[in-house]
Amino acid sequence: MTTTSTAQPVATEPQPKVRRNWEYPALAALLIGTAAAYLCNLSANGWANSFYSAAVQAGSVSWKAFFFGSSDAANSITVDKPPASLWLMELSVRAFGLNSWSILVPEVLLGVAGVALVWATVRRPFGPAAGLLAGVALAVTPVAALMFRFNNPEALLVFLMVAAAWAMTRAVEDGRWRWLVLTGALIGFGFLTKQLQVLLVVPALALTYSIAGPPKLGKRILQLLAAAAAMVVAAGWWLLAVELWPASSRPWIGGSHENSILELTLGYNGLGRLNGNERGSVGPGGDLPSGGNGMWGSTGITRMFEPAQGGQIAWLIPAALVALVVGILLRGRAARTDQQRASLILWGGWLLGTGLVFSFMAGIFHQYYTVALAPAIAALVGAGAVLSWRGRHRLWVRTASALAVGLTTATAWMLLSRTPEWQSWLRWTVLVVGAIATLAALFPAPRKLAVISALAAAFTFLAGPVAYAVDTIATPHAGSIPSAGPNVGMRGRPPWGEGMPGMGRRTQDGTGTTGRDGAGQVPGGTTPDGRSPGTGPQGTTSDGRVPQPNNAPGGRMPGDGQLPDGAGTPPGTAPQGNPPGDGTMFPPGTLPDAQAPQGTAPTQAAPGDGGPGPDGGGIGGLLGASEPSAQVVSLLEHNGGDYTWVAAAIGSNSAAGLQLATELPVMPIGGFNGSDPSPTLEQFERYVAEGKIHYFVGGGRGGPGSSDSSPSARITQWVQQNFTAIQVDGVTLYDLTAAH
Repeated sequence: MTTTSTAQPVATEPQPKVRRNWEYPALAALLIGTAAAYLCNLSANGWANSFYSAAVQAGSVSWKAFFFGSSDAANSITVDKPPASLWLMELSVRAFGLNSWSILVPEVLLGVAGVALVWATVRRPFGPAAGLLAGVALAVTPVAALMFRFNNPEALLVFLMVAAAWAMTRAVEDGRWRWLVLTGALIGFGFLTKQLQVLLVVPALALTYSIAGPPKLGKRILQLLAAAAAMVVAAGWWLLAVELWPASSRPWIGGSHENSILELTLGYNGLGRLNGNERGSVGPGGDLPSGGNGMWGSTGITRMFEPAQGGQIAWLIPAALVALVVGILLRGRAARTDQQRASLILWGGWLLGTGLVFSFMAGIFHQYYTVALAPAIAALVGAGAVLSWRGRHRLWVRTASALAVGLTTATAWMLLSRTPEWQSWLRWTVLVVGAIATLAALFPAPRKLAVISALAAAFTFLAGPVAYAVDTIATPHAGSIPSAGPNVGMRGRPPWGEGMPGMGRRTQDGTGTTGRDGAGQVPGGTTPDGRSPGTGPQGTTSDGRVPQPNNAPGGRMPGDGQLPDGAGTPPGTAPQGNPPGDGTMFPPGTLPDAQAPQGTAPTQAAPGDGGPGPDGGGIGGLLGASEPSAQVVSLLEHNGGDYTWVAAAIGSNSAAGLQLATELPVMPIGGFNGSDPSPTLEQFERYVAEGKIHYFVGGGRGGPGSSDSSPSARITQWVQQNFTAIQVDGVTLYDLTAAH
């Protein structure tokens, strides 16, 4: 008899999932720490970029100004960008009132959300450690710590670019249409933030899905076309509305000479940035001289490492490039849809494409633009660190890791050596620790020793950026061209030679500089930074503080923006104020005894009296606004509701300080540069005849590109010839309602 036994399956214990109890507490610490750091000392920035703060104020009281991005609530002219970056801030001001915090906290929240999105995007293909490292690297990047606490469009722009990368990462995972459409929509909304700059990441996004998307090639192409259509719809609805809106009932498009958003897109904010031919620019434009040394700095492959940009962004660029090469080599034989290689293509394409454009663009280029590189650098460093750790048993991987640490050490030494008196111990510490970490990376080691080596490498990578970020957070910033980290002196080659006006950076030791004439004065009777004696740098009060919202408790927000002890300009560095002749709060030649005492009638002054401009004392300058005195504010507020504009001034920043102080519309004649043909002299005369404008503010002026035949110059001449100037606390005003 034969018995047959049936084999019973052996019961197996379910494999427990790997628990990472550390990941989410670490993420919470990262995000809370980022938020706390970015909120620290936030009110010291005051209105930050008053040009945009004035537009925020306008949009918070007028939905029409909200839609168009107008500089004033009476909708005379828009800012020179689309309005999307203003919308969050304007909603915040509507909810919480006009103050520094309600303007800048939304930017902080965008920064924290951007760090979270970088973590989520890198985590999906590379794991939690890579995601957290990438998040840390982004949070401590100096230019990120600057721009996520500032009200320029970059905060929203970078967030939307990172969100598009996240959506593309999801698309590579499952190939669903919705992720491609979302990617395109996010890019389109980015266009409404800063126009063509967002398109710099589009080639990397398209290349990534073309190579690694799960569907067959034909479907991938159709999905990419759907993404392009979503991008056009997300951006085009607003462009179409502006183009179809009757020009007579909408504001002038700031930055354009033909009142066209398409002109602004393709010219001043488009191709002009690449070739330097920018009509309406703050400089004369045109091609760079041979050799690439132009008014916006030297072009070339090393541009990101030059003094103007290096401390902002360059710290981890060598490591990111090494990580890209190592990652591609490690994943070289993986399947076409390999998610890690796809992620490397995405972030690497972003870094290379955007970095090369920034390096060779001949038009307007400011150092804070480099924040657009920060997410890609952070992602590559986080991913590369994890891939190198996992492959450390291979000699070539260890050699590449040592190369990355060595190059980062050399970069940090170079950048820190540009400010040898600032934290002088740091560069030597980084050099020693980096050298040890470089050698240690070459040799195989037990896990515990490898961990110590990795920590030493992490210190080398992060010490410099963290120190710069801390300095950035501790220092007030204001004006149109902010800069992170300590003062490195000459910041590139700005159009006015030494020291870009409105740099928005307070300097370090309070010792001051000697002027160009060797006696502490520049021509025109001003201090080396363009101030009259006794006043602070452009955009500051005489004690060196950034102007604060005057409706805050006690006239200031908590943390009144007082400079650190000894703040000033280091000897031998380039001055950072206005060029000679630019209007300031107390212009050169306006003496204290010429100012009307508080509570008395303003004294009269003849046109041209008391200042460097055609009509004497002004308020604000090309790249930064000043804080008007209480008497000026009181004069403008008196019966202010009876006028469409309580005042008109040449240039947006000349108008911005007055508008923020009074919360009433002030017409910025000529827009940002004072060179836009809005309004014409005929329009201005009609507004005056209709009693729509109360005062004209003298002393404002545009950039070097403005001319005596421009509408703003003709308006100034007409006012001088037909109205009487009065001096109020050093500011020249013309009452346009007086008989003439």
